[in-house]
Amino acid sequence: MILTVTPNPALDLTYRVASLQPGETHRAAPAAVRAGGKGLNVARVVAQTGGAAFVLTTAGGASGMRLAEDLEASRLPSELIPVAAATRSSVAIVDESAGETTLVNETGEPVTDAEWDALRAAATRLSVAATCVVGSGSLPPGAPDDVYADLVGIAAARGVPSVIDAVGRALLLAAEAGAGVLKPNRRELADTTGEDDPVAGARVLLDAGAGLVLVSLGADGMLAVPRAGDPLHARLDRPLHGNATGAGDAAVAAVATLLSSGVDDPALLLRRATAWSAAAVLAPLAGELHPTYPELEARLVTG
Repeated sequence: MILTVTPNPALDLTYRVASLQPGETHRAAPAAVRAGGKGLNVARVVAQTGGAAFVLTTAGGASGMRLAEDLEASRLPSELIPVAAATRSSVAIVDESAGETTLVNETGEPVTDAEWDALRAAATRLSVAATCVVGSGSLPPGAPDDVYADLVGIAAARGVPSVIDAVGRALLLAAEAGAGVLKPNRRELADTTGEDDPVAGARVLLDAGAGLVLVSLGADGMLAVPRAGDPLHARLDRPLHGNATGAGDAAVAAVATLLSSGVDDPALLLRRATAWSAAAVLAPLAGELHPTYPELEARLVTG
């Protein structure tokens, strides 16, 4: 079972418009609404591809109730930690003519110390049955910087791998805690390390203690920087257009799935992560893969 921990979930609303015109009024069909947040997207992809995933997250307010209802309808195994703060919303506006997506993500509201303690305790308890622990997504305002470092320690205590997708000090502390795989995108890596070059930024995290750094490069594919050996690069033979929301989460799902089966070869992790990330771009909603993901992996150009 892949345990996904999402400290700052969201109720995702996705609108589709023929052409997004800034400053203008748009009419759209009712939004597609579903329980979201990076770890939830990871779990959905794992389930779609035949794996076992468990969602650990928080929920509060009316939006949290709706999130819980969608999780139940999705039949994703889950445990929700009740919090006083209302679950945030995330809005995606898909411009169908340009093939681009505009995101507006609420930051969320603070979580109390007691609520953080409850989340940690649940993660420790659930990790007993985990084959991989995934921590991903933003943290709400005022959150402890060591949330993901704690998850890495919980996984290490069980002898299972960990995958962390975060930014800033939370990512650095996860590296120092010895995270098996870190998966920032190019911008998140630069913001965290101050290095514009992805390889140099990845080296900062590796020097801190991470085992492998995978960097999403958008249309340029993905970069894998291992502790030993040269960086590896993978991309599709031609760019894709679609909704990139959730592409990084699909990459994390790919990595966690392989690690859970005992595969830790950086080249294999890179190929699967790049292919699943590309398949997510072609899917209508975050947390889904286009069914052509095996064919996309066969089309990869590596070097």
